[in-house]
Amino acid sequence: MGDNRKITEKRNRSYRGREITVYWKPSACIHASSCYRELIEVFNPSRRPWVDMEGAPEERIIETVNLCPTEALTWKWNEEERNSDVDRAHTNHIKWRRPELYSQSGEDEDASSLTVRVLDEGPVMVEGSFSLICGGKSTIMKNTITSFCRCGQSKSQPYCDGEHRNIRFPEGETP
Repeated sequence: MGDNRKITEKRNRSYRGREITVYWKPSACIHASSCYRELIEVFNPSRRPWVDMEGAPEERIIETVNLCPTEALTWKWNEEERNSDVDRAHTNHIKWRRPELYSQSGEDEDASSLTVRVLDEGPVMVEGSFSLICGGKSTIMKNTITSFCRCGQSKSQPYCDGEHRNIRFPEGETP
């Protein structure tokens, strides 16, 4: 089992910029394409390496990484002190999406808390630990953030794959 874990970890990638590092976890990628559709100058799957941290200002990279509906793309400040002040609006900061990459010092959050957010013109985001029952199968989701489709057009149901952007899912309407 230890060998498999090492192989999996080697497939994960990190891309360090001047102020931030972007992490890519291929096993979590559902190819929603929001990264390269929004910022092809940085996220270009036809290029190797596919992430170019010099392709755009880091603020724009953060905005784009925060659009990823899974934990495939995450980010953190390189200056560790700045990571403690990141709020939940930055949904794809490692503090919220990939806590195994971030050691929380001094913060003791209630492990049983569950947050459900309905994003304007987008998915329902559920954060915390919960059971997902879908298609007769039950999956335990622990300390995660998961985006669920609201527009009904995702090809990865019940998860959001970003299709709501293509169909211009109207704010406030649910299928």
